[in-house]
Amino acid sequence: MAKLIGYARVSTKGQSTDRQETDLLAAGVRRDDLYTDHGVSGARASRPAFDQALAALHNGDTLIVTTLDRLGRSTQHMLAFADQLRDRGAGLRVLNLGGGDVDTATPMGSMLFTIMAALAQMELEIKRERVTDSISKRRAAGQNLGGRPQRVTDSQIRSATRLVHAGDPVTQVARDLGMSRATFYRRSQALNT
Repeated sequence: MAKLIGYARVSTKGQSTDRQETDLLAAGVRRDDLYTDHGVSGARASRPAFDQALAALHNGDTLIVTTLDRLGRSTQHMLAFADQLRDRGAGLRVLNLGGGDVDTATPMGSMLFTIMAALAQMELEIKRERVTDSISKRRAAGQNLGGRPQRVTDSQIRSATRLVHAGDPVTQVARDLGMSRATFYRRSQALNT
């Protein structure tokens, strides 16, 4: 008997798959046949729950996702995935495409899947371009780029530099500060510049 296999994914641990799961369950997926990845990028070809969902697919089964970008971002990976589905005799249903089945075995379904995969990849590339552009503009304007705040203050680096000049081993001083030797050297050199 053909089964409906559901797959949900979020890219960060702080995000929730609740909405995706609700939509998948409403589409007829049983809770036992629902696979979820938390904090896993769609750019990765291999994902733990995704791999389990694929292993659960058999001839005649249908994989259901809420949006195509839950499957991945790379057109190349998506097309390889379509081939895997075809080889297994399994179907694909994407809920945001009007809820219809995208049969990758038919020419029309294959074309639609290819176009949607290319659009998902284009969307990712546009986002990357915007982020890179934003960082460049913020750097040029001398603005803070965010990131992890420095735990070790400049005063602590100066004190540690005095210890090194007094003969303490650099490795030990850096370890006491909770950083690598390279980071210690870089930070102390930046203060002397």
